[in-house]
Amino acid sequence: MMTSEMLIIAGENLETHIEIEQEDEELKKKISPLRVWITGASCPTCYNLIPLLVNGEVFGMEEEISIHLLNNSFEEGSLSATVMEGQDLAAPLLREISVCTVLEEAFFEAEVVIILNDDIDNESESLENRIRARLPLCQLFGSLIEKNARRTVKVIVAAKTFLNLTTSLLITYTPSINPRNIIAVAMVMENEAKATLARKLKTTAADIKDVIIWGNITGSHYVDLRKAKVFRYNSAIWGPPSYSRYLLSLIFDRIKGNQKKDHKNVWIFDPIHFTPFGLAEVLSGIYFLKKFIHSEWISKEFVNSFNVLSSTRRFQRGISTAHSVATILKFWYHDSPPGEIFSLGLMSEGEFGTPEGLVYSMPVRCMNGVWFPCTDLPDTELTEDVKKAIIHDLEQEKLIAFGEVLIYQPYIPAELLPRENRVRIQIDENKDEDQKEQTEFLNTSSVEVSEAQSSQEPLEGTENESLDN
Repeated sequence: MMTSEMLIIAGENLETHIEIEQEDEELKKKISPLRVWITGASCPTCYNLIPLLVNGEVFGMEEEISIHLLNNSFEEGSLSATVMEGQDLAAPLLREISVCTVLEEAFFEAEVVIILNDDIDNESESLENRIRARLPLCQLFGSLIEKNARRTVKVIVAAKTFLNLTTSLLITYTPSINPRNIIAVAMVMENEAKATLARKLKTTAADIKDVIIWGNITGSHYVDLRKAKVFRYNSAIWGPPSYSRYLLSLIFDRIKGNQKKDHKNVWIFDPIHFTPFGLAEVLSGIYFLKKFIHSEWISKEFVNSFNVLSSTRRFQRGISTAHSVATILKFWYHDSPPGEIFSLGLMSEGEFGTPEGLVYSMPVRCMNGVWFPCTDLPDTELTEDVKKAIIHDLEQEKLIAFGEVLIYQPYIPAELLPRENRVRIQIDENKDEDQKEQTEFLNTSSVEVSEAQSSQEPLEGTENESLDN
């Protein structure tokens, strides 16, 4: 072949190559990447979260994403280093990572918004001032999400303090967004409980399932172990990977050798008459179901360990929170594992006897991108004292945030009030009941006149219930 002919062919190949590259660029411009916005991006959680978002497990191996970071001051500041490290990942699915410095552009075309914002907490301030500090930022972010984000945006709130309150405020200022698309992550606390239990049972935390967190995730909450199960537990009873045993029965089996045998007490469980352990636990906001009366570890050591974790959570480096956010997003896009229960802070629609419009942590499953409360679970009712304490805490936070209450009033059970207060409460309740009966009588009478004129079982493969009983 002559040299001139080779040059002609080379030129044609170069033109074809350039055309193909241009077509690829045009195609990339037409295919918009999934836009993820992260607020409070200067905190350690964001640093640990970025590699998890771009590895393909969360959104899928074919989904390219662009990550936009912003801090509360809308300044570049230290985030430039985070952007450079994100670029250094050379992740195939990361189309872009940038810092937002223009207020009006925040959350533009956002499909996922992750609210961190741990940096607004000043622990030297009073509780009330810290609660009130949430309002202006949530009002700002909520209005920007309402204005710039897509209507189907998914908003995840994951921080160390006031999770339910932040979620509730964001819902207030995003009226066109589905309230069930703005959620609070309870998995951090759920995983802490699993890890504490796993250390006791000498197993792995991943083999413990169905621990439920009720209520105010970072305030008054209730850790429920009644449905918790342990898989692949090394004991005399062994089964296939799908076989599980109830956790509370295993905890009891491990400690009963150190206790006196009292068949009248050890096996009793009466959820109807269960009450919290005392005023200290009520005010601390943490409740645990004491299934076995002689289970000292559940009622004392587990509670104490959890209190220590809660008090030291402010020193966490963000790994656990980042993992929890990535896991929840993965379930949101690809459904939660069948048969498993997870806790999540959702806007209540009256499930489990909770007031409508209150952001409340409850057991959920995710199917086709929608979170469904597990209302079909048997024997998950909370006692009135526990419910009232949790609801009181949530309502107090909202009242203080909006300036309707100046000082936080702790919940005090009726039986611990002075006698004269209890009598007054009883009288008021009787008056309310009498008025309600009179109203119902009048309504019934008017209706009659008008008519006259117009003429969960355990998962398949779980241990028999007799073992649990």
